[in-house]
Amino acid sequence: MPELPEVETTVAGLRPVLEGQRLTLVEPRRANLRRPFPIDLRQRMTGARVIELGRRAKYGLIVTDRDDVMIFHLGMSGRWRIDPAEIEKHDHLVLETEDGRRLVLNDPRRFGSIDLVRSDEIDSFAPFAVMGPEPLGDDFTGRYLKAATKDRKAPIKQLLLDQRTVAGLGNIYVCEALHMAGISPAKIGGQISGPRYDKLVIAIKQVLKAAIAAGGSSLRDFVRPDGELGYFAKDWLVYGREGQACHCGALVLRRVDSGRSTFYCRKCQK
Repeated sequence: MPELPEVETTVAGLRPVLEGQRLTLVEPRRANLRRPFPIDLRQRMTGARVIELGRRAKYGLIVTDRDDVMIFHLGMSGRWRIDPAEIEKHDHLVLETEDGRRLVLNDPRRFGSIDLVRSDEIDSFAPFAVMGPEPLGDDFTGRYLKAATKDRKAPIKQLLLDQRTVAGLGNIYVCEALHMAGISPAKIGGQISGPRYDKLVIAIKQVLKAAIAAGGSSLRDFVRPDGELGYFAKDWLVYGREGQACHCGALVLRRVDSGRSTFYCRKCQK
């Protein structure tokens, strides 16, 4: 599933094509993705001018001059295609701009979603209302994370994947950040010291920024809007490297936690 860096990369790719442009066509090509398209999507978005694009956690935001925000989630296989030569079977939403550009949301598995909310109601949008701070924001600090996990008996990896703790972190980058910080994914959250949390927050920010700079990680179906692949996967330290050597010389291990693969080094991470 595309994670925060992939969504950030997607938004960056859409921005020069959409920002400042009036939408001349908004065409859902089926009734639903993971859930139905908003029934008034075509009416509210056609003729609107896109004034801003942004991201919240793993969601992309397209803001219009009508005080609407179209919120998209890429699900497991979604991606935007820019100026495709032809419309394909799994292109489920088509946007066209006044300068003749075309964007299509392609989602073979249809686990993605499109929502439409008023700008002044975005904080109360159900997924956003319970989210913790953005991991790249100033509010996400070691002190915050220590307080948020105080007395918690769950493993730190589980706590970091909980969107109520911090917004937008996913399996790949949690594995990488925990390795970078030298913290075992099984370490109980409430038992981690303040200084180790400071180190973990720095690692999370570093790994996310590096992944964004590399255009994300191409995992299965994710491709950037320009059709290029993301290249951060070649820099993974532990993720997907079971049985290979860690930089310390020990082997990278893998186990399954709640249906997700956890990659780690027993020697480096305590």
